[in-house]
Amino acid sequence: MSFAPPVRVAIVGLGWAGRSIWLPRLQAHPAFEVMAVVDPSEAARAQAATLAPGARLLSEPGELGPGSVDLAVVAVPNHLHAEVAARLLAQSTSVFVEKPVCLDSIEAERLALAERAGGAVLLSGSAARHRADVRALRDLTATLGPVRHVEAAWVRARGVPDAGGWFTRRLLSGGGALVDLGWHLLDTALPLLGEVAAFPQATGTVSGDFLRSAASRAAWRDTPSDDGIAGDVEDTARGFLVADNGTSLALHASWASHEQYDTTRVTVEGAAGTAVLRCTFGFSPNREGDSRLTVTREGRTEPVPVPGEPVGAEYDRQLDELPAMLADPAVHGRAIAEVRLTIGAIERLYRSARLADRTAEPAGHGPS
Repeated sequence: MSFAPPVRVAIVGLGWAGRSIWLPRLQAHPAFEVMAVVDPSEAARAQAATLAPGARLLSEPGELGPGSVDLAVVAVPNHLHAEVAARLLAQSTSVFVEKPVCLDSIEAERLALAERAGGAVLLSGSAARHRADVRALRDLTATLGPVRHVEAAWVRARGVPDAGGWFTRRLLSGGGALVDLGWHLLDTALPLLGEVAAFPQATGTVSGDFLRSAASRAAWRDTPSDDGIAGDVEDTARGFLVADNGTSLALHASWASHEQYDTTRVTVEGAAGTAVLRCTFGFSPNREGDSRLTVTREGRTEPVPVPGEPVGAEYDRQLDELPAMLADPAVHGRAIAEVRLTIGAIERLYRSARLADRTAEPAGHGPS
């Protein structure tokens, strides 16, 4: 099936991501037309009537009939991602699911079955790999010879999301910084590691030293009134993974820290050199500055030019690619293969943290 613009879209979930990221971008993009907005909240639907005049206002995904849209953007709370996406896929509606696509391996298999049964396509949402600086790093990595090791860290000075809301409740979010920031880091790092089918070795630790600190909350997100619940997830996760191809990956994801700025750092060590990208992922206003990419060979470090772009441009670039992906039969099954690898790594890191007597664990109950 091919899609001539516009692609008919429904936005399922009008929380922060649906309202602030996806709705305005889809409305502004010439390749898409927002046909429906789905949210159980009457207040959210009333707001959508103003934000998306002319769109159908629905209270639950089942009201989207088969064939009514070409794509549903699923931006509901984490614990509903797989459930909503599977229902839509089963009725032959293609879906684009915000990260984390699922909370455990059982949910991943449910999505795989629904994609096959409905004949629609599952697309996963993690915009980091679409950043201009990440693309420049990936191009540079091709010149480093065989990759031996990747380090990926996203450490916020402060940025605990929605304290007292669903984001910090394990059963609703699936976990803390590892599920949230770590999914982006894995999505960025996996293409740099070469062909990887599994991570047979994984060691992880988690901690929650900043969850109760009001000063550590994300200033750019809506924050519900504090109901006295600090949350039962981790604000920091560290892990070390060894892939079946012999490469290794070190992860560090922190919602809050003692640092001054929110910083993302990705290091690729190859047989012929080392590349380092230093930037800030996401929408935080507490940014370190412009992206910096360097390469070191034989004791000499040189800067590599990186295109400048506004904050959030990676989401626009991701939308640019969606119509062609919807029309490409080869895309079927591609996202679920990546999701299996990503959630499998997260499960193994959480399992290691539990064995080390840490408190955080994933919401799901699949094998690890």
